[in-house]
Amino acid sequence: MQIAIAQATIHWEAANAAVTAAVRQAEALGIRVNVAVVDTGGNLMAFLRMPGAFLHSIDIAIDKAYTAAGFGFPTSAWSEALQSHSPAVRTGLPLRPRLVAFGGGLALRSEEQVIGGIGVSGGSEDEDERCARAGVEAIGLSV
Repeated sequence: MQIAIAQATIHWEAANAAVTAAVRQAEALGIRVNVAVVDTGGNLMAFLRMPGAFLHSIDIAIDKAYTAAGFGFPTSAWSEALQSHSPAVRTGLPLRPRLVAFGGGLALRSEEQVIGGIGVSGGSEDEDERCARAGVEAIGLSV
């Protein structure tokens, strides 16, 4: 027996539009960032690095997008989400490879279904999230 389950995912054109809008927001804020968009499987769909953005922020941006897509909520929500767990979970979970537990990553949702994630790194957590929101809004989605 074959079972097919359709899963929506972000289109490459939307991914490119989102990273471009996020970079434009960073320019308006006077910061230099790296921006990544991943699909529902966490695969990189689009990436932009502004000249002068921190090199270490490349992987952080990608991992923020990966974390947001994988869990379906903003990376900034991890601090509160972990409060109800044991000290072992609060300490151990953020140490997992590719899991980012601070702001700058947002899930991309279409009709309540996660279709990917966007991650921004290079500014403060608030600045990164503002840039990510600009990317989400540019492709007609809401956070």
